[in-house]
Amino acid sequence: MPQAQDGASSTPPGTDFAFGVLGPLEVRRHGRPVELRAAKQRALLASLLIDANKVVPTETLMARLWEEEPPEGARNTLQNYILRVRRALGPTGSGAGGPVLTCAQGYLVEVSAGALDLHRFDALVDRAKAAMAEGAPARASTLLGEALALWRGEPLSDVPSERLRREVVPALTERRLGAIELRTEADLQLGRHADVLPRLRELTATYPLQERFWAQRMLALYRAGRQGEALDCYRTVSELLLEELGADPGAELWKLHQRILTADPALTVVTPERGGARAGGNLPAEMTSFVGRGQMLRRARRLLEGARLVTLTGPGGVGKTRLALRTAAEASWAFPHGVWLADLAPLVEPGLLDREIAGALGILDQSARPGTQVLVEYLRDRHLLLVVDNCEHVADAIGELLATLLRAAPGLRVLATSRQGLGVPGEHLLVVPPLAVPAFEETGGGGLPMPRSEAVRLLGDRAAASAPDFRITEENHAAVGQLCRRLDGIPLAIELAAVRLSTLSVEEVLERLDDRFRLLTHGGARTVPRYQRTLRGVVDWSYDLCGERERLLWARLSVFAGGFDLEAAETVCSSEGADGVPREDVIDILAALVHKSVLTAATDGHRTRYRMLETIRQYGQRRLRDLSQDVALRRRHCAYYEDVAARAAADWCGPREVQWLSRLRRELPNLRAALDFCTTGPGEPRAGLTIAANLTRVRFWFFSSSLGEGRHWLTRTLGLAPDAHGPLRVGALALATWIALCQGDQPAAERFLADCRESARRIPDGTAEGALTYIEGAHALLVQRDPRAIALFARARERYRRDGQLGDAHMATMLGAMASALLGEREAALADCRAHMAEADDYRAGWAYSWGLWVMALAELCHGDPHRAAGLLDDSLRRQRGIGDRWGPCWGVHAMAWTAAALGDPHRAARLMGASYQLREAIGVALAGLRPLHDAHVEAERVIRGALDARVYAAAFTEGAAARDAVGLALDTGR
Repeated sequence: MPQAQDGASSTPPGTDFAFGVLGPLEVRRHGRPVELRAAKQRALLASLLIDANKVVPTETLMARLWEEEPPEGARNTLQNYILRVRRALGPTGSGAGGPVLTCAQGYLVEVSAGALDLHRFDALVDRAKAAMAEGAPARASTLLGEALALWRGEPLSDVPSERLRREVVPALTERRLGAIELRTEADLQLGRHADVLPRLRELTATYPLQERFWAQRMLALYRAGRQGEALDCYRTVSELLLEELGADPGAELWKLHQRILTADPALTVVTPERGGARAGGNLPAEMTSFVGRGQMLRRARRLLEGARLVTLTGPGGVGKTRLALRTAAEASWAFPHGVWLADLAPLVEPGLLDREIAGALGILDQSARPGTQVLVEYLRDRHLLLVVDNCEHVADAIGELLATLLRAAPGLRVLATSRQGLGVPGEHLLVVPPLAVPAFEETGGGGLPMPRSEAVRLLGDRAAASAPDFRITEENHAAVGQLCRRLDGIPLAIELAAVRLSTLSVEEVLERLDDRFRLLTHGGARTVPRYQRTLRGVVDWSYDLCGERERLLWARLSVFAGGFDLEAAETVCSSEGADGVPREDVIDILAALVHKSVLTAATDGHRTRYRMLETIRQYGQRRLRDLSQDVALRRRHCAYYEDVAARAAADWCGPREVQWLSRLRRELPNLRAALDFCTTGPGEPRAGLTIAANLTRVRFWFFSSSLGEGRHWLTRTLGLAPDAHGPLRVGALALATWIALCQGDQPAAERFLADCRESARRIPDGTAEGALTYIEGAHALLVQRDPRAIALFARARERYRRDGQLGDAHMATMLGAMASALLGEREAALADCRAHMAEADDYRAGWAYSWGLWVMALAELCHGDPHRAAGLLDDSLRRQRGIGDRWGPCWGVHAMAWTAAALGDPHRAARLMGASYQLREAIGVALAGLRPLHDAHVEAERVIRGALDARVYAAAFTEGAAARDAVGLALDTGR
């Protein structure tokens, strides 16, 4: 049972008294404790409270006080006790005689709604049962957590009544166990199997004959991939039942055992919440159990109910992120538009903060509008919770942004984590303390009180993962308590120490830590805050226990932002020489650092990615600076990601282009770090310009819905590298023009194009001809609607091919086919589009082929068969959706609306016009700036409106615009 609980610690509003029976008897009046020193008075009041608001017969009270042997004059003695209890409680605020009343048959205690912890417990459990029946396990788990937090220990443990202990306490305990069982069921439905395992381990040890707990433990173990342990549990409980009761396991347990033996796939299915689409989001799944923090969770949830911004503060490693994520998960049912996490740790450029938040929210905006404006418009009518993690390094910027968003979006709630407050009006700070540790006297004597301590529970749970044979025993429990106190209850420090229990005893860990802490308390280190000193000591110790090459790799890996893979680690961090890290050894050292909890590893698809906790990464960066290797490693990091972007560009319009787009999306934090190094540090601006240009060449910013960021980096690096190699500068200016054109920002496009022409004029050898001709063709197509674009794209294609730039040549082919479809003659248009399709097919380029289908459909719509166009668009849209393209589907749905109009289906066309409007608004593109597409859209709208009554058109358009899945509507899967 948790130690720090609410109980009757506060008096409910509008009442005088609060009573607690779920633990030692507790009475409060106006929030202050009322003492009942006499044992019989406590027994009497407890006897009344168990049946609160009901008349308790005099005989029942006498039996509860004296069993079967009441003293002579027991009735008079009982009346005397009643008077003393009334005197101790005092009158109510209304002037009445108090809550204890005399009735004809006995006595009664009046308790207001919510004033008795038992009543609150029962009400919360009833609400949780209703939530489970409604298919809302997240809400049920939260309610049951609040209910169980009311328990402060053994019920009525200080009340001397054998009758109550025999008849009432077991029934109360059964109610508690029922609530625990129901909460565990809810958590299992939510996929929190790792979280419930420590709870179930303790429950099966305390209540070994409760088969339901064994069944839940077996299921949790199986879902955690520990089938052998699940089967061991069945053998254990079978032996217990046979030995204690002479019985076999019940039908439920037996059936579960059979399903585990046969690996029934249904056992791994997590039941989704009914209406789960209501509360979406991007919260990550928990990988380890969540231990303790019951009171902090309740405080955070209550603050969120009334405050718009809650900031969890505290030193590094204290568990702010984990607490925020669990708080958000438990509160998710209250937010119809979901709970969304934005991790700011990898962010190095405060100017991209609004884009980072937009990306976390899944906003697909590609416009030239300021990011803050995009966020305001998106959030204005939504009711959601935004979790902003690791804010300390951008505290001023995030504070200013959140203040703007909170003023503009009344349905927005924000839960932030930071080592300092954000200084936003209305901000509520909640300091996250370390975990509760056992008091010294708790570990000095017999018994094992330790599992009640949050810190000890965490140590035991994490040690069980790395050292399966470790147990807290009579022999080591004092040392365990001392270790947790020595670590100040800091979760990260405890987790690092727990790893060492696979090779050291608790006493040996203590000895080595004491040596480390003695060093840290000398000299100036005394001025460092205590918790910082503790964490630094543990991380220092973990660092010193690593081998020399492990320490060196730890420091070097800190240069990565947001994660990395093996290839990146080998290329950036390896070095030859006696004091280096050979490339072939990197993989083994990574495994060692994972084992020591310095790194985490997760396999996503075909690649394993490694990541450091931010506190560990910051420590590694300090060590790297101490080694005077930080600038050199950042240069290597930048060079590696410059090469990654270059390889992606070289592979563009080939069989691996989709894999490259996905990989670049994963590597965005590192690409940003490289770009930041090139623009703010001692890096080379020209390298930054090369990275930004290559990412634009492969359409990464389009694919990942971050055109604004692409334009930001191009503009910034162009400004810092005015003397960059001529063709590179011309190409970058052409790409910046292309982005501005696609955003519909014609004034900016004209400025970029003028600079591009001027820069190209200075290059006499014609090496920049391809880029300039390409962008002249794009300008002629999208702005001037000039058929001259067809010939310009053909010239650009040939120049690109001569220069060996096949990906760029294919983009010229695609734009030339689009120009032919929109501005050319029938035969030439169909021929150009077929050539484009054949080229994309030859290249086996998935993204390019999806666009080939779109362009071919455009040609069929304008010059051929609209029925064929409809089939091509359907194929294109399905392919783009499958590869995660965030730009193409918008134009696919537009073209589907135009095609439906051409096919004489105005109702479907009107719905698709609404759906296309929704998608266009989402990506923020101004259609008016894309002249031929704008003209096609206006013509289709004219045809549709001519075929439908105005009210019918408006209703169909609204249906499409409000569709939950606009692309699904177009594909007939989202109706």
